[in-house]
Amino acid sequence: MRGESAVSDNTAQVVRPSRDFEGQAPILSLTGIKKAYGAVTVLRGVDLQIRPGEVVALVGDNGAGKSTLIKTVAGIVRPDEGEYIFDGKQVDIRTPNDATSLGIQTVYQDLALCDNLDAVQNLFLGRELAGAPIFGRRVKRAESQKRAKEVLRQLRLDSISLTRPVGAMSGGQRQNIAIARSILWKPKLVLFDEPTAALSHSAAAQVGELIKGLAADGLGVLVVSHDIHQFVIDVTDTTYVLRLGRVAARFNSKEVSGETIVNSMVGGNEGVNSAG
Repeated sequence: MRGESAVSDNTAQVVRPSRDFEGQAPILSLTGIKKAYGAVTVLRGVDLQIRPGEVVALVGDNGAGKSTLIKTVAGIVRPDEGEYIFDGKQVDIRTPNDATSLGIQTVYQDLALCDNLDAVQNLFLGRELAGAPIFGRRVKRAESQKRAKEVLRQLRLDSISLTRPVGAMSGGQRQNIAIARSILWKPKLVLFDEPTAALSHSAAAQVGELIKGLAADGLGVLVVSHDIHQFVIDVTDTTYVLRLGRVAARFNSKEVSGETIVNSMVGGNEGVNSAG
């Protein structure tokens, strides 16, 4: 099969990314990340790197540790052991605010949007542009709307209404607003949790193009996805497979088949993949 080679039992498979990221320092480097909840060990020494301009997929069966790992990057979960280096510096991420201050934004599967608010209000939710206290800190609607137009135009999403409640929008439009909100604050790394779940094929394709556009602008992107045969193969550059809390394989997404990735997820061919 494409993209596969034999490895030893204690070494994860490594295949070079499809674009040349080797000359760039990683924006994110995780080494030996471990996490346990009581007697249940979820992450067993995970190593992962993301370079600027690279779209990295994180895949695995249920219980593989994907959610815990992405929550670790986002500052929701603190690892028990391991090294977290961001933009060349070792950091201690204690809260999501710590991650945000570094330039890490997360687009969650539930999108965290308020259905009764419009696009502008959702883009600035929790970070409203407000005037001076002497004037009652009134929200600067005009300035907020101007910035909202700019970021939507940057993503070629000019057709999205700024005044329509997002609860009346399609799933694809809602996902696009969540993506726009993530880049409004000029991040260095964007995390996506199942961005194409419950979307139509055309809407999922548009989301994929938006994500590739973020990478083209030099952002690092980490995506958790179950859509192996479409999204992962078509959109991402590198695929990390988690199995039983370990990195079982790392593939060049453009040179591997969906069948090989799935096989690695379930441990169907130990001559090709290893759980460690």
